[in-house]
Amino acid sequence: MRIVLRIGGSVVASPLNPDLIRQYVHVLKMLKKQGHEIAVVVGGGSLARELIKVAKELKLDEADQDELAIAISRVLAQLLLKKLGRLCGKSVATTVGEATEWLHKGKIVVMGGLRPGMTTDAVAALVAERVKADLLVKGTDQEGVYDKDPRSHPDAVKLDSLKFTDLQGVLAEDQHKAGLHQILDPEAVKVLKRQRIKVVVVNGFKPENVLAVVRGERVGTLVS
Repeated sequence: MRIVLRIGGSVVASPLNPDLIRQYVHVLKMLKKQGHEIAVVVGGGSLARELIKVAKELKLDEADQDELAIAISRVLAQLLLKKLGRLCGKSVATTVGEATEWLHKGKIVVMGGLRPGMTTDAVAALVAERVKADLLVKGTDQEGVYDKDPRSHPDAVKLDSLKFTDLQGVLAEDQHKAGLHQILDPEAVKVLKRQRIKVVVVNGFKPENVLAVVRGERVGTLVS
């Protein structure tokens, strides 16, 4: 199976969590051993959002804010890459083409952000589109997708499954902005819907959820 794993920065980097990074390395090694092809995209989390906040106070434009967030996501991706060692390419992939090349060489691909105006969700979606992924798993700071934001609505209900057409109705934002933090970026949704790529959103604080999804178990929220 060809898998794209999107690890939220809100999970591994808000604050930095070395133990969780180690757990993800173990999961990725297991998936590789099982014969799966894997690309991992890491977000910038609260570290990136803190830099964006400072950039705004310094009156930097949104593209500059995005570039700072991208730099942080690539540093976090490098932590994962270094710990995985020879299973990965020599460096963090900085283009979709480079990611495809490493994957074709039998390596685990590790990435952060790509360019201003694009979230790491969108990066994961574009990689999934280019490599014709069978599955995209996103590890978030929630149990899955809810009918409304559970952080501000205590009565929010987790959805076991929903269609891409319904997903846009539960997203808070419908366009990109620096530091956007929600279950799935709207631009990513457009790509995934267009390509009909199976997406499962899970609690990323439990890396074993990724293995459960690959085994076909019902966990998190299936978006199809």
